[in-house]
Amino acid sequence: MDRVVKKICVVTGSRAEYGLLRWVMDGISKSDELDLQVCVTGMHLSPEFGSTYLEIEKDGFSIDAKVDSLLSSDSSAGVAKSIGLGAIGFADCLESLKPDLMVVLGDRFEILPAVFAALVARIPVAHLHGGEKTEGAFDEAMRHSITKMSHLHFVAAEEYRNRVIQLGEHPERVFSVGGLGIDNILKLDLLSKKELGESLGFELGDRNLLVTFHPVTLADEASGKQMKELLDALDEIKNTRIIFTMPNADTDGRSLFRMIEEFADSRIHAKAFTSLGQLRYLSCIKHIDAVLGNSSSGLIEVPSFRKPTINIGARQEGRLKAESVIDCKPLKSEISNALDTAFSDKFQEKLPHVENPYGDGGASDKIVEIISSFPLKGLVMKTFYDLP
Repeated sequence: MDRVVKKICVVTGSRAEYGLLRWVMDGISKSDELDLQVCVTGMHLSPEFGSTYLEIEKDGFSIDAKVDSLLSSDSSAGVAKSIGLGAIGFADCLESLKPDLMVVLGDRFEILPAVFAALVARIPVAHLHGGEKTEGAFDEAMRHSITKMSHLHFVAAEEYRNRVIQLGEHPERVFSVGGLGIDNILKLDLLSKKELGESLGFELGDRNLLVTFHPVTLADEASGKQMKELLDALDEIKNTRIIFTMPNADTDGRSLFRMIEEFADSRIHAKAFTSLGQLRYLSCIKHIDAVLGNSSSGLIEVPSFRKPTINIGARQEGRLKAESVIDCKPLKSEISNALDTAFSDKFQEKLPHVENPYGDGGASDKIVEIISSFPLKGLVMKTFYDLP
């Protein structure tokens, strides 16, 4: 009997998400049992956000479909309309590709219509990094909604596995594999400090900071007000080089983009990048002295480098955190105090002993192995699992 090859459609909509999916895609492409299909959407296709689909092609992957859905608006109405456009585009995409399984990651709003289209088309979905909590963003509701429309679940920690099961998913379909971001740290040949400076066109100094601050979509305060507090705190730091990565396309994202651009353009010691790509981003973490902002990367990848993370505000509220993470309110004084703590002798002394709660790598290999062996027939039929 001829061997049946499973067609696996991986959907990606942002630079950060692709960075986590890369080694899963690589494993699928090299498998004799699997056939990789790549579908890009969202910020990948926007020149405003760096046309980052080009990075995917540069890594050697062929793109099978492009679903253009992102409107040039970060208002709540604009985001909702982008979701609607995505549903239309993914309906056509799946009709053309006819995958046996869709693979998605996380909680981005552009992933929601992809999973909805798969549900209606009776295509099973594997969801990566579910079960997590981000109580300061509407990503929280997006993530759990995607979980309920998915059929296989690959989570980053046992606590998250328990939460997915609590949502009614059967335990035999929920696998704790660790954080995907750690695989990049292990598999990429990171740049030296000199190579990084040359690549960035920005020489690193004796002390350097990496800043990523995304919109806080459920906060009472406007994201712009929180960003101003952060920039005011950064403006008081002396003898420090600052690298910014730009925010995502959530509500208010473009206004934060402009604030960062204005700050960096008027200060010789700061530079902003629309997209660093995974190699330069992780190389930055390796060579900087602290990470500031509200990105999940500060919680998942940065602890593996034994570097301080200053986690600002409520966007990541509810996630597991290593001892290298310092939580602070989005206020200038609190951010300044957190920086003082991060560089104190007492805090620096404990960094070499930090353990990352998201594991020590190997998640992508585990995911590919399970997808290869797990029977897909009948997978779309689900019953609700009630806790004992």
